[in-house]
Amino acid sequence: MKNLLVIMCLMLMTACANTPTQQPQVKRITPEELAKMLPAAVATVSLDEIVNDAKQGKTPDEIIAKIQMSNSRYELTPGQALDLSKQGVDTKVLDYIHQSNELAKQNAMADEINKREKERVAAENLLKRERDFARNRYYDPFWGSRFGGFYGHPFYGYNRGFGGRFGYGFGGYPFW
Repeated sequence: MKNLLVIMCLMLMTACANTPTQQPQVKRITPEELAKMLPAAVATVSLDEIVNDAKQGKTPDEIIAKIQMSNSRYELTPGQALDLSKQGVDTKVLDYIHQSNELAKQNAMADEINKREKERVAAENLLKRERDFARNRYYDPFWGSRFGGFYGHPFYGYNRGFGGRFGYGFGGYPFW
């Protein structure tokens, strides 16, 4: 008897030990995909024009407004930013250039994340619909109270005086 109990416990433990746990899959973005989704830097106002405006004595706010009006965006390296600063471009302008570039990158990433989330939700909804369809494939639309379902009136109607519940009866269930 004791051996039987030990064997059953061992079998139970091996059954628990064999259940694999599946790790969630994380879809990573490759560097090529990242380069495609980030917006390209488009500069309609050149860096030379910004330097010339700074040398002509325009205020940083005027230069920033000019950059904003042209929807220019620059991908500056730290060395380029240092050179522009040495040529007289105010740090406020350089900060704006850097911040607008980073904001454009963040917006592009957020758009991509939202797009992927919508695709995931759509796929999940499709799986739920398929699951519900599989669960209800034996659904009988005529099984209900109107046609003699479990909680409804029987098909053979109201008149139970003649024939009773299991007899013939008159009338039948009204179909209105």
